[in-house]
Amino acid sequence: MRYIPAVLVLLISGFFGWYVVSPDHPIKLGLDLAGGTELIYRADTSLIEVDKPGALNSLREVIERRVNLFGVAEPLVQLEQSSAVAGAVEDRLLVELPGVTDVQAAVDAIGATPSLEFKLISAGAAVVDGNIEPSFTYLDTGLTGRYVKKADLQFGSAGGAGIANEPIVLLTFTDEGGALFEQITRDNVGESLAIFLDGEPISTPVIREAIAGGTATVSGGFTPEEARELVRNLNFGALPVPIELIGSGAVGPTLGAEAFEAGLIASGLGFLLVALFMIIWYRLPGLVASIALVIYVLVTVAIIKFIPITLTTSGIAGFILSIGMAVDANILIFERMKEELRRGERAHEAVRIGFARAWTAIRDGHFTMIISSVILFWIGTPLVQGFALVFGLGVITSLISAVFITRVLLLAIVPHEANRIWRFLLETGLYRHKGSELSTNKN
Repeated sequence: MRYIPAVLVLLISGFFGWYVVSPDHPIKLGLDLAGGTELIYRADTSLIEVDKPGALNSLREVIERRVNLFGVAEPLVQLEQSSAVAGAVEDRLLVELPGVTDVQAAVDAIGATPSLEFKLISAGAAVVDGNIEPSFTYLDTGLTGRYVKKADLQFGSAGGAGIANEPIVLLTFTDEGGALFEQITRDNVGESLAIFLDGEPISTPVIREAIAGGTATVSGGFTPEEARELVRNLNFGALPVPIELIGSGAVGPTLGAEAFEAGLIASGLGFLLVALFMIIWYRLPGLVASIALVIYVLVTVAIIKFIPITLTTSGIAGFILSIGMAVDANILIFERMKEELRRGERAHEAVRIGFARAWTAIRDGHFTMIISSVILFWIGTPLVQGFALVFGLGVITSLISAVFITRVLLLAIVPHEANRIWRFLLETGLYRHKGSELSTNKN
């Protein structure tokens, strides 16, 4: 029965191994590894009199939302200050888009900001060439795209009229925008409320009643493609600070490929050296620990691919460091096992007690690292966050690997009664400890 958990561990590990090598689930690489596009914007803060940092942070959040809608995984969007002409300091926005090689497409996607306005229509009359003609005046209501929380595409007929299955854009306002929209409709029942997109009226619905709930529908004879484009652009959000593109460039994948290859070589070489040391010094437990480390690597890479986590050079560094944590946990366990063996415990019992005695130190060390990674992820820049995320994930996985996988495999292999061969296999170091004798019976 003791072999069943070990067999299950190996079978599950085989599944993770298949997932890792499967070409259908590639690892997503960051800008430094896969190449991409880098954009530099100048932010015009000259008209901001109060809360300049708040406006810049809002700018960064809006750009991040646009980039995510653009389909980019783990973009880098950060603010920085740079010296300009005559010693002046200007605010800049740095945007890095991994995997995006079309610079113009990236610029167009980030810069597309439709102007959405709601205006009341005031009808009148004017004399033109001696003839009285109706005239219309559009009155600002203050309700613009700034107050749109999100936009969704629906198909139907607005208000029960119009064309069946007509593309309709459903607007959801912010709390402030919803209250303003409700007030406008309540105070102007029977009037027409024109909806302007980029300065052109696209719809002039008549207000039938006060509209609460913070939603509105926009129908303007859109084609499905136009409606989808409008929804995407409205979801980009309005920019709180004007920006100007002052630099752009494509980061080629050549340097990234070299860095990725160097990271793989460093990881593989480091793993082999660690495994060699473990096997030479700890013999059978070291071999089992090396197998557990292979399983640990497979599980961690599978999780990185499944979530998915965009891997950067800093993430590779975090992954290598987490392997060290896994080795450290195994060393603590094996040293406790050695102490129990020298006390005269039977081999199988020494394994069980060694894991139990090492658990407290392993738990405290790993929890400390997990807390550190959470703090780094919470307050760090995107580059630091990439390191912290992979490192924290690796530490959690190494805890499972050391405490569960290594234990299951050792308990399945080590017999209760140790003969001379088993005594040698469970010894540590390059020589036999003076006075060391593994007993078949507890003294």
